[in-house]
Amino acid sequence: MPINRNTLLRYKTIDRMLRKGRRATLQELIDACSDALYEANGYGDVSRRTIQHDIQEMRYSRELGYYAPIIVVDRKFYKYEDHDYSITDVPLSETDMRQLTEAVELLKQMSSFKGFDDVEDVVNRLEDHVASMRFRVEPVILLEGNDRLRGLEHITPLHDAIIDRNPVAITYKSFQWKQSQQFIFSPYILKEFRNRWFVFGRRHDSPEPMLLNLALDRIEEITDAPKKEHFIKDKSFKPQQYFNDIIGVTRMNDQVEHVVFRVKAAQVPYVITKPLHHSQQEISPSEDGSVLFSIDVIPNFELERDILGFGEGITVVSPKHLAEKLQQRLRDSLQQYENAEE
Repeated sequence: MPINRNTLLRYKTIDRMLRKGRRATLQELIDACSDALYEANGYGDVSRRTIQHDIQEMRYSRELGYYAPIIVVDRKFYKYEDHDYSITDVPLSETDMRQLTEAVELLKQMSSFKGFDDVEDVVNRLEDHVASMRFRVEPVILLEGNDRLRGLEHITPLHDAIIDRNPVAITYKSFQWKQSQQFIFSPYILKEFRNRWFVFGRRHDSPEPMLLNLALDRIEEITDAPKKEHFIKDKSFKPQQYFNDIIGVTRMNDQVEHVVFRVKAAQVPYVITKPLHHSQQEISPSEDGSVLFSIDVIPNFELERDILGFGEGITVVSPKHLAEKLQQRLRDSLQQYENAEE
């Protein structure tokens, strides 16, 4: 029976608490697992019996295959008898290797991340270790990539900082700044949008506890933060909720608006098959083939860009302020062309 996400998160948390000779009481394991689940889901009550069952499963479950050497010392502390043990070091099965190989092939198609050759080399060596054979075939999935995309080298250090809850020192240059700035930053989540990567977190020297959105292609350097700096937690930040009401990565405020727009007949199939937002609803068709749609979102730059990308194919009906703003942007664009002709 497959392990669910929360159970796997508890196993990984217990493993992290016991690795490299560390030891922990049952209550410390309960607290660590509760915190991990709270960070992931927004709730995290874990019972004593649950953690005791997890320890037994990690020790003896044939399905898991961990056979973790967890022992009790001084009748109080749990630890690994083998200081070098970790569940992350458990050998992969042939099925695991095949799935991992397929995942690497897909990731190579999805992105132009440097370092994937090294990952593939690791996969090949693991395959040799389990005496499985890899058959090279032409890719069956081709996704958009960008060989000139900047900032990808920052994904790994930021990912590690998020996992380990470590603040980092970032040198950053916004498009609006004349000079670069360095500041301490606690990262919470990485997000990709339209082949561009962003990291969300807290700037330590900010006078207000504002959530900051940094584009990775504007980061010049990432180094370790001074030891005196501690990671700033924000239990109120729920990524799924934060991005649920917006298109893209820019959240201007918390005011969700009912946006109604008319789509010309030629563009209707595209809007139906690729909705502007998951809340999109079809309101009513017209005799000329156009269709009225609606979405419930917080208006932002990305929404405006998507609508303007359809040119004359989409017209915003409401709210009025959004329609007027788009009209002004179209007038400004037309003025640019008229000036170019002079």
